Amino acid sequence: MTNSAVDAPVSAPALTPDAGRWAPLWVLLFVALWPTPGLAETVLSLGALFAAYRLLHARFRGGTRLLSGAAWALTSVLFFAYWLPQMLSAFDAVDVGRALRKSATDLRYLPFMWLCAIAVANAQRRRRTFIGLAAIGGVWTLDALLQAAIGSSPLFFALDQLKQLISGHGLCTPQELALVDRLSGVLGPCNLKFGQTLASLSPFLLLALGRRNVWAWAGAAAAVGVVLVLAGSRASWITYGVIVLLSGWQLLGGRRLLAVAVAGVLLAGGVVALAPQARERIQRTTLAFGNGDQGVDQALSGRGQIWGAALCMIRAHPLNGVGARGFRQAYPACNPAPAQAPAWGDGPAFHAHQIVLEILAETGVIGLLLWLAGAAQAWRAWRYSSVAAREQARPAMIALVATVFPLNTHLAFYSSFWGGLSLMLAGLYAGALLNDDADQTPPG
Repeated sequence: MTNSAVDAPVSAPALTPDAGRWAPLWVLLFVALWPTPGLAETVLSLGALFAAYRLLHARFRGGTRLLSGAAWALTSVLFFAYWLPQMLSAFDAVDVGRALRKSATDLRYLPFMWLCAIAVANAQRRRRTFIGLAAIGGVWTLDALLQAAIGSSPLFFALDQLKQLISGHGLCTPQELALVDRLSGVLGPCNLKFGQTLASLSPFLLLALGRRNVWAWAGAAAAVGVVLVLAGSRASWITYGVIVLLSGWQLLGGRRLLAVAVAGVLLAGGVVALAPQARERIQRTTLAFGNGDQGVDQALSGRGQIWGAALCMIRAHPLNGVGARGFRQAYPACNPAPAQAPAWGDGPAFHAHQIVLEILAETGVIGLLLWLAGAAQAWRAWRYSSVAAREQARPAMIALVATVFPLNTHLAFYSSFWGGLSLMLAGLYAGALLNDDADQTPPG
């Protein structure tokens, strides 16, 4: 009698192949709820808790992993490159209590990034997530074009009416509605981040249509471009330029992309000629070429004054900064022109409006080095991945690179909204690049 029955290893119970099928839904729901920040934050937090539970449950069962070891490691490294700077800056921050609370609260981003990586960890989930993000971007683009045509965003109007029914008041105050001077899209006139948000989301739409044919890519690129010009955020124009360059280069090649760029400039010029709000943005930009430093500050909507304050904070707190989200409290002491009325209106500046200055002012040289270390690991993972893995991760890579492109102005990366968006893109990038179904090439 043989001992084969005794010697044969007992296989651990495996999870079903679609054990992570719930992850794309969490990610898409989070993005779809961006027009209602409170609900989006709730979905993020609940999704993070659920992801942590599912990962622990899968580990203790000894079953199939929801996330590859490489994706788990890169996601965690990118999180700590973001989180450690704010934690280290908290101990002698301008507002220590707030900085420590912010650091503790932001721990939820680690399981949330795992959730995003799980959402793209195999071909089926990746398809659902990326196509879902493309669909959201497409619907928001069409909605914004309707707003340009009829004067109101149908999606925002529906959300506002729902808010009226539930709470008796709308999403925005009458004063905010009266002051709107640009296309605000589904986010509404009291949350003027639509241009930069749509730009960061657009790679999923452009690459999804680009896989069909060149004309679909070109049509989507033109539609999104028109919306961004009307949205009036000049930062989104730079972000979108990077996205069109990175997505179009592989699809069209250098010469055809140059022709598309010329056509895009002509289209944008036509939109500017017809839209007073866009024309005002261009006229404001031209102020940079006259009136010296004051003209530059006016052209940048007061950012010259803000950047001067950021440099003051960097000199005063070079090692670990004034604390994450401490810019507002530190601004009065560093305001380079306290007697001058700021271009943005009353009150202090809330953040540095530029990623490098934000990191240095709020988290110091230590923070910048940690961010650069995270960027180096993200680049190393891309460099040593197979061609197939890079193609799978390309939409998230383009979105992430364009969002953090340093030669631009930015929203606050340590804020809940923009921080959540940026870390979502980082999680999608890590999960799509270092997944189990791609042929990975190990580092040499």
